[in-house]
Amino acid sequence: MPREVRFFELFNAHAAQIVEGSHALVRLMENVSSPDEHARRIDEAERSADKITHETIAKLHTTFITPLDRDHIHKLITNMDDILDLIQDVAESLVLYDIRRVTPEARQLTQICQMTCERVNAAVRMLASPKSAEALLKTCDEIDRLESDADRVMRSAMSRLFREEADVKELIKLRSIYEQLELITDRCEDVANILEGIILEHS
Repeated sequence: MPREVRFFELFNAHAAQIVEGSHALVRLMENVSSPDEHARRIDEAERSADKITHETIAKLHTTFITPLDRDHIHKLITNMDDILDLIQDVAESLVLYDIRRVTPEARQLTQICQMTCERVNAAVRMLASPKSAEALLKTCDEIDRLESDADRVMRSAMSRLFREEADVKELIKLRSIYEQLELITDRCEDVANILEGIILEHS
């Protein structure tokens, strides 16, 4: 019986929305005084990704033979969806907290998030091709290294924040933003771990 290969198309479409959301977040972080347009683009990307997630799960329930293990498909699409949910959380927090001043560390963390999301996109697009297994695993290693970079920036940012920020309200706001940004890279690493598991199981 033929296998349903549309799952790979859905993964790719979702990964494209992750990249769109991460790019919009970088632009938002650079223009916190005018957040509306960038926040709107993030919301659109998140809604589009949600539809793809629901379609993937619905197809999983109605497909007899799947190209990957059912549990892997479910974990992959839901963990990918978590990335965009967190991107949206950061955007909402920037607006709700009325953040007017963005630190260099926040910008750096956002750039790392973007790079990590781009590599998630690249890795997901290799999943359908057995010949790309080695390149996919290498990309997953890059995601792991970027997540470690985000950890280091996060620790440095927190240290400077508690040493230098006299305004307690500002400290609380920025700490929350830092933590949410670092969580984005954690979720990207989760996706990388799932992809590695799929490749190793099928090798």
